[in-house]
Amino acid sequence: MIPSSFPDAKEISRLSARMLLEIGAVHLNADEPFTLASGLPSPTYIDCRKLISYPRIRSTLMDFLAVTVMRNAGFEAFDNIAGGETAGIPFAALMAERMALPMTYVRKKPKGYGRNARIEGVMGEGDRVLLVEDLTTDGGSKLSFVDAIRDTGATCAHTAVIFYYGIFPETIKTLGDHGVALHHLCTWWDVLEEARESGAFSADTLSEVESFLRAPRAWQEARQPG
Repeated sequence: MIPSSFPDAKEISRLSARMLLEIGAVHLNADEPFTLASGLPSPTYIDCRKLISYPRIRSTLMDFLAVTVMRNAGFEAFDNIAGGETAGIPFAALMAERMALPMTYVRKKPKGYGRNARIEGVMGEGDRVLLVEDLTTDGGSKLSFVDAIRDTGATCAHTAVIFYYGIFPETIKTLGDHGVALHHLCTWWDVLEEARESGAFSADTLSEVESFLRAPRAWQEARQPG
């Protein structure tokens, strides 16, 4: 079913952050920072993959994401929904169901045998494709998926995620320079505000997290070994 009437963007952000906190997808630890895929330290970590195990929250967030995309990009803007391997695949399937569109997925690299394909499913030349992922940090990882989609002759000018870090100023430019618009439900700022409202973490932890969010590169450099 295609959703048509939902809260405004600010309320969607607040509720999305609340749901991520409720299922324990948000991890904050300033004393023993997490190591990101980049190798850099961070007092924050989010695990959107947990959402697939919570049907009510999963369903609500996918309704929110579908209506956000349609409000921002148009109600007839897409012909195909593509998920990025692997975290984006279940969310792309749920989005495709809601938007009544074909679903495909994009491999991180060719599988090395058979057709050696990066696109699984049917994607036609000229198809307008929405790339769906669980989250984005600086936007860089999306570009390879976008290029693989475009290599088929399809177009990809939009990507939708549940969670956007919202703290690296280059993200929107990185995607924009590649001709891609970003749609998201909530950011670390939304989570921080909701965490304060709910008392989910100590005041000291949240204060340190805010320091990181305001100047992430400086925070990371100060904690690099050596």
